Amino acid sequence: MGYRKDQLLARLQELKIDFTCYDHPVVLTVEEQAKHVGHLGGALSKNLLLKDKKHRLYVVSALAETKVDMKILSQRLGLGKGGLRMAPEENLLQVLQVPLGCVTPFALINESASAVSLLLDKGFKSKQTCYFHPLTNDVTIALSSSNLDKFIISIGKQPAYVNFEDAPAVGKDSPPDLAHLVPSGVPNSSEQPVENTTPTNVPHQNNVPKATVKAKPKVQSKGPETSQSKVDKPTNATSVDNFVNDVFDIISPLFLSEALKKLDIKKEELSSIIDGIRGRAAPDLESIARSLKSASYTSGFHAGFETMLNRGLSGRPSRN
Repeated sequence: MGYRKDQLLARLQELKIDFTCYDHPVVLTVEEQAKHVGHLGGALSKNLLLKDKKHRLYVVSALAETKVDMKILSQRLGLGKGGLRMAPEENLLQVLQVPLGCVTPFALINESASAVSLLLDKGFKSKQTCYFHPLTNDVTIALSSSNLDKFIISIGKQPAYVNFEDAPAVGKDSPPDLAHLVPSGVPNSSEQPVENTTPTNVPHQNNVPKATVKAKPKVQSKGPETSQSKVDKPTNATSVDNFVNDVFDIISPLFLSEALKKLDIKKEELSSIIDGIRGRAAPDLESIARSLKSASYTSGFHAGFETMLNRGLSGRPSRN
């Protein structure tokens, strides 16, 4: 069982870390949080749990107004343009051991999160106090970046501050400047890579009913095996990830454009809302995409098998 709020606060007191607590109603966005503590003068933060293609996890903690471009960040980490995406809610519950809306650097106190990399906004350094949730989103605590550093060091990590709005070139002569921040391991309770657990010629999808997989007939070795293996072999899981990312890349600017025309709200606030929607909707979209993908493999196989049989029968020489 993970740390609770009162245990975390007791730990901060043991470390002689100065902080102030502000109780408020449950909030799910930075904008809602600002209504309760924004007038106090501290720096609000937005916190994201991201995941790469190898299922390694990253907590990105940035000032509310900082723009975090996941494609650029992915390149700077050496993961390629589409190497990062929002982690599913299961990772919040199993690895960080916090519910939705409670991502925070303090969640790394849990042993299950020991392999998670923490990237902090360099802008925190210039602020007198910074605001974070202490594992629950009905409380905000204010503390300085130096006291945050003290906490991070106490859990065996070194504070890593990043200018998220930098976009240095990455290429043959310019290696990724943040590659050293890629974690060396995968949290034990994180999902394992699909390709390592996929049986031969059966598309493995965690969210597909077993009946769908059983319905796939086993191919006999009458035809050329190399040809059939090309039909059955699924593309890797990244095609689903890329599809979901493409959907959000198309929808997000359209939503932003329309909302700015009709709502009295700042662009920065809308961007944060979009990030939240993306984080909550991505796992469901991925599940739907994987189900459709698996269904298309099964349907395509049946159609091809039927065609092969029909052609085989009609192509037999007459016995008359």
